[in-house]
Amino acid sequence: MKPELDFVAPLFVPGHRPERFAKAAGSGADAVIIDLEDAVPADAKDAARANVRVDFTDLPILVRINGAGTAWHADDLAAIAELPVAAIILPKAEPGPELEAACARGGHSVLALIETAQGLAGVRATAATRGVARLAFGSVDFCADLGCAHIRDALLSARSELVLASRLSGLPAPLDGVTTAIDDPALVTDDARYARDLGFGGKLCIHPKQVGAVLAGFRPDQAEVEWARRVLDSGDGAVAIDGAMVDEPVRVRARSILARFAAGTSEQILGTPGPRT
Repeated sequence: MKPELDFVAPLFVPGHRPERFAKAAGSGADAVIIDLEDAVPADAKDAARANVRVDFTDLPILVRINGAGTAWHADDLAAIAELPVAAIILPKAEPGPELEAACARGGHSVLALIETAQGLAGVRATAATRGVARLAFGSVDFCADLGCAHIRDALLSARSELVLASRLSGLPAPLDGVTTAIDDPALVTDDARYARDLGFGGKLCIHPKQVGAVLAGFRPDQAEVEWARRVLDSGDGAVAIDGAMVDEPVRVRARSILARFAAGTSEQILGTPGPRT
């Protein structure tokens, strides 16, 4: 995985609001996504495209373009072909010629956003496509496509499939979709922790208020850290800790928890998530 894709809490900012770019970069997010798609009205697409730049921060800059089949897709690809962005985010990604063309254009990595039933059905092929560097879950659009509620039970199988597809293709752990609540940091943290426990490596943010809550959700809490230390202090072989068997696979997870805790940043979070205990 390229270092610039080692992020946990990337923040969307509308492309037609360039006055917000620096604020997004200063929010604590570890990447900024300039959005040319959903956040931008049709009459502002050209202006948003012209606003794309990378000189306002040292953070990775990604650009979510408009999807294949829209009137703006080709112009978006052409506009950023020569820009040193970290990656293109392709909405409603599905395996096939459109995905391959996006991967081939400009030499940019592609973050494939899975947002449809067809996209989920082909996600393993998408993950295996040359040029795809990471997967992300567009959960709100996915629910609209399926006609299901945006709740955990309805989305569990889809989330699990993204994690499995990423692992099978050797990609970093995927990014979970957004939490639509902006003023409920406890909910955002809980959603982030739930995604982490399923095997996700980060979560998309739609407001600066969500960034800290997402990062907190992906960091091990004190109970997990204490458990991991007890596990690693137990020596070798099979022993019992807190009434449960501990052997080498459990110690691998314990080491991952302590590494992520020590890092305190996104650098270690993309490894195997530790268990809640």
